[in-house]
Amino acid sequence: MFEYGLFIDNKWKKSTSGLVLEVEDPSTREMIGTAARGCSEDVDAAVRAAAAAFDHWSNLTPEVRAKYLRRLGDTIESRREEFCDIITAEIGMPRSYVYDYHVASAAIQAREFADIAETYEYETHHGSYILTHEPYGVAAGITPWNYPLTQVTSKLLPAIAAGNTTVLKPSRNAPFSSLKLAECFIDAGFPAGVFNVVTGVGGEVGNALASHPGIQAISFTGSTNAGIDVGRRALGTVKKVTLELGGKSPAVVLPDADMREAVRSVCQDVFMNSGQTCCALTRMIIPRSHSDEIRRLLIEETGRYTVGDPRDPDTMIGPVVSRSAYDKVRSYIEAGIAEGAELISGELPPEEPAGGYYVRPAVFMGVTNDMKIAREEIFGPVLSVIEYDTIEQALSIANDTEYGLAGAVYGEDDEALRICRRLKAGWIKLNGRDPGESPFGGYKMSGIGREGGTAGFEEFLQIKTIGI
Repeated sequence: MFEYGLFIDNKWKKSTSGLVLEVEDPSTREMIGTAARGCSEDVDAAVRAAAAAFDHWSNLTPEVRAKYLRRLGDTIESRREEFCDIITAEIGMPRSYVYDYHVASAAIQAREFADIAETYEYETHHGSYILTHEPYGVAAGITPWNYPLTQVTSKLLPAIAAGNTTVLKPSRNAPFSSLKLAECFIDAGFPAGVFNVVTGVGGEVGNALASHPGIQAISFTGSTNAGIDVGRRALGTVKKVTLELGGKSPAVVLPDADMREAVRSVCQDVFMNSGQTCCALTRMIIPRSHSDEIRRLLIEETGRYTVGDPRDPDTMIGPVVSRSAYDKVRSYIEAGIAEGAELISGELPPEEPAGGYYVRPAVFMGVTNDMKIAREEIFGPVLSVIEYDTIEQALSIANDTEYGLAGAVYGEDDEALRICRRLKAGWIKLNGRDPGESPFGGYKMSGIGREGGTAGFEEFLQIKTIGI
């Protein structure tokens, strides 16, 4: 059983409320521990600690801050087994995948942002003026449960590398990996107040962070509706706002694509983490002339995905994260059947889950882009397949969405690149090639700003000009 308090000023504290959050393992539906349920008073204490630490931290040289970050990366690696156990228990991701998708990525991010901090040109001369880039002050992060470690490191490590101090509110469903990360900050020797964690409920802790006058920048990842609410609250005190929100990302398969490879790549993308990935390629847009071949390949490919205990090394898909997530995914599968789409793989899960919150990968064909399953973010292992007759029609379908987070194109490289350039989305894969630790973020209702790379680092720097 895990039992954690709040992490404020490098100390562990009970919440002022005296309340706790109970966290369950979605694979067993058993409670695995408790975390403090913070409140606005705890947010105030964390912001005060971060503000008090800011002058010292921001005045350290970038090279010194980089040394702290590299030590943090090493510390995360040294605790890899603890992180893997915690993340599997929190979100049900198969343990065989957790290190690569969570722990290794977090350690890499620590080192990459250390490199950026050391090499970034903070001051440039432009004839009549000097242009400088400076940290904001106290930056807050509100992170989701689906990637509970790397969502924190992709937001707050660039903020810290840039000289800001931070306050984090992790998801109530998966708080323990963030609190384990706090232990790593202590082990890496960070000064008190640079990193603070207030666990709790979004309507309490999240709202308090968004509206707090002592916070100068805030970064949020979650649903579009929740992000809009955070943005409205943050603008009440004119904060810098970065939002990474929902998606309904298209995968356009061209007639000359390697169909087997396209099917394999899309299925891996959609079903990884039980479909609980904001940039998942949940709309597969295929040439009608290849429909029968792709149907056969989809049935064959989904048949090899084993669903079950995330601690079993043969498991490829674990549970979705909670009962509410299970009910939501079930309702979308039910809606797809009701709308007349053909469920060629998977099934409608039972109303009452037996054991954990398991959902078999579901593939719908005969989908049209006006169906609910094609318009709304499901956040589960559900793929909608839409047919087209011309390339222009494929592009029209791909871009006909309020979202614009990610996309993909499969086909001959030159033609596929031409289509990639016409997709209205921020992060594109060409023939399955992942852009890696590049700037990540979306167009339209998928967000504001970027995470990763130099662009993600610059989200936490404000510009000053000095006339000379």
